Amino acid sequence: MEDNFIVIGKSSKLKSVFDIVERVSKTPATVLITGESGTGKELVANIIHKKSDRKDQPFVAINCASIPETLLENELFGHKKGAFTDATSDYIGKIGAAHNGFLFLDEIGEMPLSVQPKLLRFLQYKSYEPLGSNDSIFADVRIIAATNRDLTSMVTRGKFREDLYYRLNVIPITLPPLRERREDIIDIANYFISTYNKKYDRNILGISDEAKDMMLNYEWRGNVRELQNVIEKAVILSSNRLLRTEDIKIDSKQLANSYPSNLKDAIQKFKKEFIISALEKNRWNQTKTAAVLQIQRTYLTRLVKELNIDKY
Repeated sequence: MEDNFIVIGKSSKLKSVFDIVERVSKTPATVLITGESGTGKELVANIIHKKSDRKDQPFVAINCASIPETLLENELFGHKKGAFTDATSDYIGKIGAAHNGFLFLDEIGEMPLSVQPKLLRFLQYKSYEPLGSNDSIFADVRIIAATNRDLTSMVTRGKFREDLYYRLNVIPITLPPLRERREDIIDIANYFISTYNKKYDRNILGISDEAKDMMLNYEWRGNVRELQNVIEKAVILSSNRLLRTEDIKIDSKQLANSYPSNLKDAIQKFKKEFIISALEKNRWNQTKTAAVLQIQRTYLTRLVKELNIDKY
């Protein structure tokens, strides 16, 4: 997914996002991407880069949450030799490295207040001073920032500069969580099955109807990243040709409405899952399965047909 910058889905919410992406890509406007963890914020930033006039120029990313406050300014703006004890040579910094291209500021909500004024000045004037230097350096850099935090609330609480927020929020793009575009879940899962079949030399053919129902009723709090991890694990470990409910390792507490609302359909659903499980344990040998279930083989054959149970 990330290597080829492919986005899977046909939901109206996703379409709205990429309508904005198409319009904004060719402009020099600053973009602020918001959304829960795992929704694909860096992926969208990469797509904007690839669709822009700067596609052949650098795309430099920095995670503001992963770098200590004392080092973040140095990472962004660089330093001159001798600026501090360990500065044995000049360091260009991420902004300098992104000249003529893009700088992706991931987790911008974690940027310390002490660093924010210097970033604001760069956004205003396109120039900055490395640590240990009084000389301004010009850099033509397009900024994309991303966060899973509520920056407006942080502004109200004094945790994020209001002027910086408005400088970043020129073009806002909000990515919907996976639970709000459930019609995309199976398409995304099938894409990952294809990806991991190739990677691990497997031959999973798809997903059973019962497993699909379970996945569609799951909350996916980790969003696409969680779905990707679940499918990767299932493709590696499953002994079935179709991924079944027991292959999809998810937290049952996040399942909503996992059974039908009426008793008849709920019994049918349970019966089908129960028989599939028994057949799989007996390598789909109906004679052995019928013996284990203590029913006639002819009755089991009729149930398999009535419940539309397929081996693959």
